[in-house]
Amino acid sequence: MTSFAPDSIVLNRKLPLWYQVSQSLRASILGRSPQDPLRLPTEEQLAEHYGVSVLTMRQALKELEDEGLISRHRRRGTFIEPDVRRGAPVRLLGSVDAIVAQQSGMTTELLGHGRVPVPAGLAEHFPDLAEVAAYHRLRSDEKTGEPTNHAVNHIRPELAEHVDLDDLVRWPMTKVLRDLVKADISRITDTVEARLADPETARLLQVPLLSPILHYTGVTYDTEGRVLDVAVIHYRGDRFSFTVTLDA
Repeated sequence: MTSFAPDSIVLNRKLPLWYQVSQSLRASILGRSPQDPLRLPTEEQLAEHYGVSVLTMRQALKELEDEGLISRHRRRGTFIEPDVRRGAPVRLLGSVDAIVAQQSGMTTELLGHGRVPVPAGLAEHFPDLAEVAAYHRLRSDEKTGEPTNHAVNHIRPELAEHVDLDDLVRWPMTKVLRDLVKADISRITDTVEARLADPETARLLQVPLLSPILHYTGVTYDTEGRVLDVAVIHYRGDRFSFTVTLDA
């Protein structure tokens, strides 16, 4: 028996079971380490693992086979395709320049901008404000045109007066604020969570509903401790992994 161990999930009975199982397996396959075996457990073993019928398991595997992630061979078993594209790492390396380098090879589309009421989830960051300036951007792979991440920045209105929209197509907001607006940035706090794509995120990133995504929140502070920018970015789970480098 192979040692490949897909993640277990709590199934939502309101969604097709085969779809939920296929998405869980998909995330496990794309997140596997290079040294992990290519052979999957049998249909019966996978069905027992997920608590579904063998028929449901076969439907889930067919979805992955149609997508080109696996190949199924009679009497030999089911195998992960060895050339399946692994995700690029989301690296938190401690500098704005590292962020800029990470986004090389991407094209950026400004989807919209304007002043909005402070979102309820961000009220703690902007206690002195009723409104913030929001900027929505979609980044895509330069070669394939495939969407890779969707970013929304919420910045203080007085900073927005000095932001050139053309610069946001070329650079990350942090670089624009630091180098062009000359904001006095002291630190950035980053948080990364695993989530499932909601309908709007799935539409923008061109992935199935409830696909795994990386939910990134970056809070930028000035030297007085005020929040200048809160960035919320959704990365495609099949294109990115999360890597942190620490100095010992």
